Amino acid sequence: MVKNPLFASMLSTLLLGSVGAAQAADVDHFPSRPIRFLVPFVAGAGTDITARTIAAKLTERWGQQVVADNRTGAAGAIAVDLTAKAVPDGYTICLISASHAVNAATNPKLPYDLTKDLQAVSQATSLFYVVYVNPSVPVTTIKELIAYAQANPGKLNFGSSGTGGLQHLAGEMLSHMANIKMVHIPYKGGAAVIIDALAGNIQLGFGTFLSLRPHFTAGKLRPLAITANKRSPVAADIPTVAEAGVPGYEVDQWYGVITGAKVPRPIVEKLSAAIAEAVKSPETAKRLSAEGSTPVGSTPQQFSAHINAEIAKWRTVVKNAGLVLH
Repeated sequence: MVKNPLFASMLSTLLLGSVGAAQAADVDHFPSRPIRFLVPFVAGAGTDITARTIAAKLTERWGQQVVADNRTGAAGAIAVDLTAKAVPDGYTICLISASHAVNAATNPKLPYDLTKDLQAVSQATSLFYVVYVNPSVPVTTIKELIAYAQANPGKLNFGSSGTGGLQHLAGEMLSHMANIKMVHIPYKGGAAVIIDALAGNIQLGFGTFLSLRPHFTAGKLRPLAITANKRSPVAADIPTVAEAGVPGYEVDQWYGVITGAKVPRPIVEKLSAAIAEAVKSPETAKRLSAEGSTPVGSTPQQFSAHINAEIAKWRTVVKNAGLVLH
């Protein structure tokens, strides 16, 4: 036991200095081994493509392998839970999407708290949906869609990739804000929605521009509007839902990177800067824009604020629409 107060103070200062120096050294040498980049959904999905694109750029930058690891299941919760429980050293990161904010807003049984057990690193991209209809529906604009739905209450079916998912809530949000009634038809994935929309079994859906573009070109599906807050260069002729008749409407299928809550902040900052540089590189930005994505590359603070705002937004949508999801 140290009895001399002056000596105790000096010892404490030396110990803190040693810890600080060790942490600085860890950051300087980070990463010194491969990084595990968890992907919550299947290979070939938007999250997978985005994660692998970022991983390749980080590997190139650092000379250390950043390995995409698909851990699917539980609507994307398994990969996030693994991240929350991983050793907090920055060597486990995870790509999440807007659907994870929806889950946080609607599912009280998640094995983790997205805002407490994990921390934001950087929002990677922003991605809009296209609101589309089967050509048998006699509408070409959102205003015409609203008029048609009001004249035919309950006869307009919209498909989604699953109950409680982002596509489902995008439809419910449109119904509520436009004061119309549409019937929700859930599917096991977005591809199944498109198949039934092509067959005319449902009238309306929400999907990515990349997956829908061939059907628009062939005239088999008709785009009405995009869910972004402004028009996209890759679909400049398609208006936003907001400008087409529903002011304030916006749905963003964003992707971003998170890690464990206890990962040291200097390492998080280093990861964030590298990810921002990766998504904003000319070749990556070109590849992502072809899919309808816009590179973001935000700071941890900015992404954290975005996640919190998204959770609050979807809680409000669920409450206002009177939805019971679980």
